[in-house]
Amino acid sequence: MIRISEIVDTIRYPIDDAAFRLKAARSLEKDGALVLPGFITKPALEQIHREAIAGEVDAYFCTQKHNVYLTPQDPDFSSDHPINRQMNSSKGCICDDQIDPQSSLRAIYDSVAFRQFLCHVLDEKQLYPYGDALSSINIHYARQGQELGWHFDNSSFATTLLIAKPEDGGKFEYLRNIRDADAGEMGYEKVSQILDGNIEPESLAAEPGTLMLFRGRNSIHRVIPTKGNKTRMLVVLAYNSEPDISLSESARMTFYGRLK
Repeated sequence: MIRISEIVDTIRYPIDDAAFRLKAARSLEKDGALVLPGFITKPALEQIHREAIAGEVDAYFCTQKHNVYLTPQDPDFSSDHPINRQMNSSKGCICDDQIDPQSSLRAIYDSVAFRQFLCHVLDEKQLYPYGDALSSINIHYARQGQELGWHFDNSSFATTLLIAKPEDGGKFEYLRNIRDADAGEMGYEKVSQILDGNIEPESLAAEPGTLMLFRGRNSIHRVIPTKGNKTRMLVVLAYNSEPDISLSESARMTFYGRLK
């Protein structure tokens, strides 16, 4: 059995320490993102990188057009309204059922200590894997020119690990609190200004081995196009606050090209 200390640099990031958890939670609340460079140990990162390289040949690549809200276009609004303006997103993906059971990714995802750390930082009572066989652990690949267009997340938080960065580009950009989804306030005016390039976003340029927690439900964000021959590789560790929740069939077909 792989110990969590073999994967996570627990000296630098004591994830079971109450004071560290509180500091991390306050940082996430203040900045909207928690960025922990060097979170993964070098041996574990090298193993995960080898696994990601081997898996790329089996990745499902797709290109999508979408609005920032990830909802259908609405003919009641003008063509230049944010709800009708189309973004481009393109990437490859391998799914949870393609991750080796002995992988460090599986070990960290299933780790009780890691989940408890996330619960404390995210103020969640408990975290659960997805009910379907595809969505819990994903490895995303962005080759030359691929990107994620501006969007809001449907989930309240995202947990990612950067495994490999491109030669250039691939930076994560975001702006906080642009909408209030729960209140039905979609922030159309600010979104229009962002799409027109009139508001400068914040930017995060992470190194491989970095863990990032991000609240993207109300904060608009994107990943700019990659440049060069090196593929950007990012692991998404996806959890739910309730058990037995599956990604919808339409979303699975869109992102994975299959249902199971």
